[in-house]
Amino acid sequence: MKLKPIITIIFITTLIAACSPSPASGEPTPDVAAVRTSAASTVISQFTLTAAAFTPTASLPTETSAPQVTLSATATVPPVAQVTNASGTNVAICDSLSIDPTTVDVNIPDGTTMTPGQDFIKTWRVKNSGSCSWGAGYELVYAGYANPMSGQFQPLEEVVQPGQEVELSVQFQAPDEVGEYVSAWQMSNPAGVTFPEIIFVKIVVQ
Repeated sequence: MKLKPIITIIFITTLIAACSPSPASGEPTPDVAAVRTSAASTVISQFTLTAAAFTPTASLPTETSAPQVTLSATATVPPVAQVTNASGTNVAICDSLSIDPTTVDVNIPDGTTMTPGQDFIKTWRVKNSGSCSWGAGYELVYAGYANPMSGQFQPLEEVVQPGQEVELSVQFQAPDEVGEYVSAWQMSNPAGVTFPEIIFVKIVVQ
């Protein structure tokens, strides 16, 4: 009897039996690739259902809810400053003066000593910083602080153009009593409207 073919047949039969599914389970061995594909499909399906069920609570602004901006081609003109003169009329201000603290006192610096009743002329250097020329009717007037000291303005001798500097003078008389005195003055135009700026003279009577 030839044993080699018989042994070969037995070996092949045993190998087939070992690779076959177990009869006890009664179910085929699952395909790993198929299981992975199925799981991935399930996850994708769950994300799709969740996205479909989600309803956002906030909404983007629409054109109708956006603020409306109205542009105007008309330029805004700054208001013109006005004051009320002695007659109760509102007058636009085009007059002003400016000073340089280092040159405003041409003579009689603050604290100058005077004798009782002494006459003196105080001169200031100022600049026409407004838009109107100073001519006839423009003068320095007492501003109400603190002592007029009998001041008399010396009239302008020429027209002062905007941007031009000029020396303004007032003739004073020192009070008779000993003490320190201050007198405040401001420019006034022909309509009686005073400039907002004030200049001073300060003396000491001994």
